[in-house]
Amino acid sequence: MQQNSRGIFITVEGVEGVGKSTNIAFITEKLNQAGIAYVVTREPGGTPLAEDIRLLLLQKRKESVSESTELLLMFAARAQHISQVIEPALNDGCWVVCDRFTDATYAYQGGGRGIAQDKIASLEHLVQGTLRPDYTVLLDAPVELGLRRARARAELDRFEQETMQFFDHVRAAYLAMADQMPQRYRVIDASQTLECVQQDISVVLDYMISRHQA
Repeated sequence: MQQNSRGIFITVEGVEGVGKSTNIAFITEKLNQAGIAYVVTREPGGTPLAEDIRLLLLQKRKESVSESTELLLMFAARAQHISQVIEPALNDGCWVVCDRFTDATYAYQGGGRGIAQDKIASLEHLVQGTLRPDYTVLLDAPVELGLRRARARAELDRFEQETMQFFDHVRAAYLAMADQMPQRYRVIDASQTLECVQQDISVVLDYMISRHQA
């Protein structure tokens, strides 16, 4: 990769239980093998302040959380994350691999909660300016399968306790974005065996690396 070039911004998206953590580790190993400097991060989170906001968002509570409160907290964490981690890394020429980004807001707060897309888009413009991912890897699997995996691994957080219908809407929103932005999205069938999933990811990464190396 050219030494002074801006880094590549890769986001990994999907509903609960699709294997994001496992496959992000696989992606970073591939970047290691290619000799590419990278930063791994996540949303909401990625900085101490943004991680505090993450705890607020995921914690189960008796008090009902307003949809607008949830949306604004997501973008508050994102603003800090972009300024402290994502933009500095990209400007240094590092690739950034992020576990979820703004597409998750369109999917969860838009598709799941029913918040109008134009409201999300206005905050996206305010917080991000022109920053958008270069590539998005969508790990897609039937909701029932993903939730079964999620429930088997740990206690569920506030989002993971949502209804099947909620996650059906989330998944549909992700697939709609993939259809609308085929130049950015790479959809991987996450219901396959892990070996097959990672073979598909390897093909995608080989393309990215070959395209962006000098």
